[in-house]
Amino acid sequence: MTTTEGWIFAIITGIAGVWILGYFFNWLSAGLAAFSLFLYAFIYTPLKKVNAIAVLVGAFPGALPCLIGWAAGNDAILYNGHGWKDYGGLILFALQFLWQFPHFWAIAWIAHKDYSGAGFKLLPADKGPTKFTALQTIIYALLLIPVCSLPYLVNLTGKYSLIIVMLANAFLLIRCIALYKNMDAQSARKVMFGSYIYLPVVLLALLADKL
Repeated sequence: MTTTEGWIFAIITGIAGVWILGYFFNWLSAGLAAFSLFLYAFIYTPLKKVNAIAVLVGAFPGALPCLIGWAAGNDAILYNGHGWKDYGGLILFALQFLWQFPHFWAIAWIAHKDYSGAGFKLLPADKGPTKFTALQTIIYALLLIPVCSLPYLVNLTGKYSLIIVMLANAFLLIRCIALYKNMDAQSARKVMFGSYIYLPVVLLALLADKL
């Protein structure tokens, strides 16, 4: 595929995707999707060669699908008059936002040489995989615990999903701690695959146990 062919494909599919959301759901979700597409393609992607701040910037479009889905289903980012349930979309956004850091830094740990060869600066330390990087995965795994308890605390979901979610958080946290202790690619790979397991388990548990 040439660069021109890539641009044509991206423009057509981007416009089509935004239109489908707007036409079949609502234009609020379409607007969020368009913003996510812009942020990912024109801000996050160029920043990859500039600074590791790109990971923080990229976490916003990475987490927006949860908010896009909430807006598509409710025709609003926030309800009115439903108390803390109004913030369900933002809670899901925060959950996926935080999840991306241990997930992506594990990937960047494993693919560091390839990323560096392409000029990408995606780890929080300039010297490559370090204790600081591993510590960051632990911090964000810990931050997920209170955020993942919010759906239960605001009566969006029941106690069964809370149990499953907390077990999933413990599973991810243990792998992040092992990465900090071992400082090797094998442990990073376990964090990466653990994060793949974590997210669908948590989201499906919340969906199955919604009130």
